[in-house]
Amino acid sequence: MHFLDQAKIYVRSGTGGPGAVSFRREKYIEYGGPDGGNGGKGGDIVFEAVSGLNTLIDFRYTQHFRAPRGKGGSGSNRTGAGGEDLVIKVPVGTQVLSEDKETVLLDFTRPGQREIFLPGGDGGRGNASYKTSTNRAPRQHGSGWPEQEAWVWLRLKLLADAGLVGLPNAGKSTFINAVTNAQAKVGDYPFTTVRPQLGVVTRHAREFVIADIPGLIEGAADGAGIGDRFLGHIERCRVLLHLVDATGEDPVEAYHIVSEELDAYGAGLVDKPQVLALNKVDALEPKEVAKLAKKLAKAAGGAEVMLLSGAGGTGVDAVLDRLVEAIGPAEATSAEAAASAEAGGEVKPWSPI
Repeated sequence: MHFLDQAKIYVRSGTGGPGAVSFRREKYIEYGGPDGGNGGKGGDIVFEAVSGLNTLIDFRYTQHFRAPRGKGGSGSNRTGAGGEDLVIKVPVGTQVLSEDKETVLLDFTRPGQREIFLPGGDGGRGNASYKTSTNRAPRQHGSGWPEQEAWVWLRLKLLADAGLVGLPNAGKSTFINAVTNAQAKVGDYPFTTVRPQLGVVTRHAREFVIADIPGLIEGAADGAGIGDRFLGHIERCRVLLHLVDATGEDPVEAYHIVSEELDAYGAGLVDKPQVLALNKVDALEPKEVAKLAKKLAKAAGGAEVMLLSGAGGTGVDAVLDRLVEAIGPAEATSAEAAASAEAGGEVKPWSPI
């Protein structure tokens, strides 16, 4: 399945049905009054977050969504049937943004979350509702309230407990393949990974989700290499695993480049807990590894530098233990997520009018 993390769609709610103009006509009833019923309400546009989806690829092929209109009223004071709501199912982690991408209108953070985005128009009044003491046979009726429409962007931000960051070819895909059942493409060239990957890690009877994003380059926070989109996928991670290639030209400079891009992007990325690991250490002599680790620790303000080889298995268990410690207990994670969702409050139906 192809991965797509943003899509533009058109949505329109249903128009309200027209009210009826009708008069009671029965044998032995000489003066039958008005009995036209009201029109039915138009269908709402509803977004619902469902588990099991991790891409917006379906919206590349279906981009227009129109809810049905309400049915017209009829005689005997019968109200028309309301139009069915149109439910648009999206992956958990999806945000609905305005057409200019400046405003977040809805944010789906948990499975089953369901929000009305565009309410359908109310049905028009039938002539029976216009009857007064002075107007005993009204012929006016309401035509139904109009629909609401909008172009919006859907943007998917993957929900993961830990996120992998580093320059291209830092060994992120090799690491996620080693600790999860993910099948990320691995190659000895930059940008082998061109789309985010998710994997589930099982460690000490704990399960947590780790996300691998394509390698960052200088200027990623400003969109270079569409890095700004990739960085959005780790906004909600609880901890970052920063991999630095020990075989690179300048591991210290590589660390600074990624750290500066995290800071430039904002959204609190640079303030997230980080596990710093020097990767591919099995390709160097132990003395050289120790020297690099000391320089990297100094550049990182005295932070601990863990030694790792995703391909050889060196230090993998220790890194996973540190990630589990940083993520915290499963119960605390669930409680924090629930509190975050509750703090956000219920999103009220949005209207472009």
